[in-house]
Amino acid sequence: MRLLPRRAFLQSSGFALLGAACASAPRVSAAKRLPLGFSTLGCPTWSLGQILDFAERNGLVAIELRGLQDKIDITQHPDLAPERLPKLRQQLADRGLAVACLGASARMHDMDAAQLDEAGRYIDLAQALGAPYVRVFGDRYVEGETREATRERIAANLRRLGERAYNRGVTLLIESHGDFTDSASLRDILERVNLPAVALLWDAHHTFVASGEAPEETVRQLGRWIRHTHLKDSVAVPSGRKYVLTGTGEVPVRQQIEALAKTGYRGFYSFEWEKRWHPDIEEPEVAIRQYAEVASEYLRGAGVRGA
Repeated sequence: MRLLPRRAFLQSSGFALLGAACASAPRVSAAKRLPLGFSTLGCPTWSLGQILDFAERNGLVAIELRGLQDKIDITQHPDLAPERLPKLRQQLADRGLAVACLGASARMHDMDAAQLDEAGRYIDLAQALGAPYVRVFGDRYVEGETREATRERIAANLRRLGERAYNRGVTLLIESHGDFTDSASLRDILERVNLPAVALLWDAHHTFVASGEAPEETVRQLGRWIRHTHLKDSVAVPSGRKYVLTGTGEVPVRQQIEALAKTGYRGFYSFEWEKRWHPDIEEPEVAIRQYAEVASEYLRGAGVRGA
């Protein structure tokens, strides 16, 4: 497969899309143009209109679509039907917003063809929306199978989907999640794939909490593949972990942002507040707004300026 020139990949990056959106949108302050976004996982009851309005009012510039109201598979939501996408793209442009990533649930370790079908639908939707990335999971080592065999299947599935993504101007991202949160295993898979249209979504919470990696070490090993990131904070509780407001827990979110910023990373810093899975945590109006305030401070301290 012909490799896509580096410039073309940069032009399709989330930060480049943000610049284009801001150019056609009403003027906003520099603080509001910091590369901050949030996942719809954090606001599972909100309509698409509510999501866009909240982002605009609170200085967030990117939306990551991971479920919408009663549909976790957004390709099945009527607001994202093909005939409605032109209007949505105009609404995004009018507000100076970008769709940073589409979060599929597809698991690349699974031998069920439905997993690849789902990822394929997301790739097609990303192309139609102008979204640069589609996220998939590794996700688990298969019981009764060698780790080598599982990793090779994951890599093979990523290569197959990566070719489809490449042909549509989209990049497929494997997230640091599940059994694949350590840099060594993720690097091994990405090196096996070796395609420019397959890269990494760094869930910085998971590499720190699950694998005990310092942010600087993760970025040192995986930085060349990182295209998008998930940030969140938590504390240890008897049942495992509890998500808390940014900067109030045990996860070094400031350090994670600083480590990434030092690499010249030009993607979005996306808040993944798991309200859909943990309804007892803070409401999205509180948690997402607080993240925007705290992460803005962290970004400015790291020398990151608005687009």
